[in-house]
Amino acid sequence: MKKWIGISSATVILGVIIFFLVCNFNYSDGKRAGVLVKFSRKGFVMKTYEGDLNLGGVNPMPGNTIANNIWKFSVNDKKVAQQLMELEGQKVKLHYKQKVKIMPWQGDTPYLVDAVSVIEE
Repeated sequence: MKKWIGISSATVILGVIIFFLVCNFNYSDGKRAGVLVKFSRKGFVMKTYEGDLNLGGVNPMPGNTIANNIWKFSVNDKKVAQQLMELEGQKVKLHYKQKVKIMPWQGDTPYLVDAVSVIEE
């Protein structure tokens, strides 16, 4: 019986460790630029910072209207969130890290923005 409990406990602990390693793995990172359309803090229990960046218009066929290309992202850092709250409606460049899996307190999207800079016109 003790051997069974030990094996079960070790399996659960190993599973939790692997899950947290997967959640912290960066799948990709990069930069995106566009107009910051919306930025807010939302959630019922775990409040997260979420935003929308308009990357520009896409016109798939001549003669059609231009459709906006909206990119949704999340922010963990309060300093970056404060910067973004002040930059709504402006052109910005965002540096992000894409996670394989995120925890509920990290945000709604796998794209976590960690730096912001204003694009001067």
